Amino acid sequence: MPVTRLMPTSDGDDLIALTREICAKELRPRVDDAERAAAEGESFPTEVFRTLGRAGLLSLPHPEEFGGGAQPYEVYLQVVEEIASAWMSVAVGVSVHSLTAYPVTTFGTDAQKEALLPGMLSGDQLGAYCLSEPLAGSDVGSMTTKATRSDEGGGTAYAIKGRKAWISHAGHADYYTTFARTSDDGGRGISCFIVPAGSDAMTFGAPEKKMGLHCDTVREVIFDGVPVDGANRIGDEGQGMAIALSALDAGRLGIASAATGLAQSALDVAAAYAKEREQFGRAIASNQGLAFVIADMEAAVSGARAAYLYAARLKDAGRPFSKEAAVAKLLATDAAMKVTTDAIQVLGGAGYTADFPVERMFREAKVTQIFEGTNQIQRLVISRHVLR
Repeated sequence: MPVTRLMPTSDGDDLIALTREICAKELRPRVDDAERAAAEGESFPTEVFRTLGRAGLLSLPHPEEFGGGAQPYEVYLQVVEEIASAWMSVAVGVSVHSLTAYPVTTFGTDAQKEALLPGMLSGDQLGAYCLSEPLAGSDVGSMTTKATRSDEGGGTAYAIKGRKAWISHAGHADYYTTFARTSDDGGRGISCFIVPAGSDAMTFGAPEKKMGLHCDTVREVIFDGVPVDGANRIGDEGQGMAIALSALDAGRLGIASAATGLAQSALDVAAAYAKEREQFGRAIASNQGLAFVIADMEAAVSGARAAYLYAARLKDAGRPFSKEAAVAKLLATDAAMKVTTDAIQVLGGAGYTADFPVERMFREAKVTQIFEGTNQIQRLVISRHVLR
């Protein structure tokens, strides 16, 4: 059931139409087989990302002069939602890739933008975002990965040593947006670097065996003195925490929109099944108890969409949106968990089998309440804004 959208521009309408066409031809026919294959062994949808990149869908919210689409977040996020309704792992990858370019777009110098963004936004490159560590998840300020000055480049280069955990695209990315400690001054001692792939000093752990999102390969990234040119440090030394938090505000909207698309897809499956499945001589959709479940699912999806679009419009207007991004992430991911759970209930025993996609969607929904800041962290962010 295509979502009725009110796009701010005619370009937005065209992009939604293009996205739906790609989803119908390239994503939906492949998702179930690809996710099953990836669950049994590593399988990464590189060609799918290349297809999206060639269509310009990997660079929508970034500057046009460097190869981006110059689209408002209101448009970009609705594209992500459409992709998520077809293939959640890919939608998460699109959001992650946009997150990796965000520091350069927002905090980079003109020279850095000219040097880095054309590749990042070309569709030929894919990025990874290296922030979390095995012992530093929600508490980013406790990270231990270090970037120390090296003798190369007249003392302006760095060598990075440490481990990053839960990194999407690890081993497949062309560059790694990495946060590392340049001083012992807590959260004020972190800096941001763009680390090209290919160094022999960068290795990877085994792919995590996850509950869902099997095509979103997640690994540890191990830096053992990886050299980084000083020109690839984004912002000043010690500015990394501010860059990371700003990027996460934008990234949370990407996850909110993806979670909304996932919930919409589960609702679509449940509603179609309820109209076709008969018991006691009539479609189960005619039972008010079940019809009310469908109604609650629709309300949850619509509310999630409204929340992320409101936050996006604030961002597009240049106004503060950190609280609204946290609200959107919280509401949309909780909605995804509830709606996918209810979808299984609507399908009954069939919903618990791999013959229908709602069991996959249920497994994919859970992690949305965890990554880009757990929903407990979202409540902390929201309460601090409200009560300060």
